[in-house]
Amino acid sequence: MQMFKELNPLLHSELRLGVMSILISVEEADFLFIKEKTGATSGNISVQLEKLNEAGYLKIEKGFLGKRTRTVCRITPEGTTAFAEYVEALKSYLEIKS
Repeated sequence: MQMFKELNPLLHSELRLGVMSILISVEEADFLFIKEKTGATSGNISVQLEKLNEAGYLKIEKGFLGKRTRTVCRITPEGTTAFAEYVEALKSYLEIKS
């Protein structure tokens, strides 16, 4: 009988997983880039970024670019580890043993 690893419920959300997938492959991403890539609404992205931030999976920096506000996100080492563990857990569901 195959044992499945538990999937991290925080990362199992489609939008949070999408955000983490973006951030795992770049040094940083601003809010507009994440919005464009995910196709989600600003409000939904804000809520999900805050959940990931509270979990310690990403760091949010707010500042200005000229006169415009700019929100930049970076994945943390904890976020990188959580993402890798999620991928490994997901693989346990995809493996076919003979």
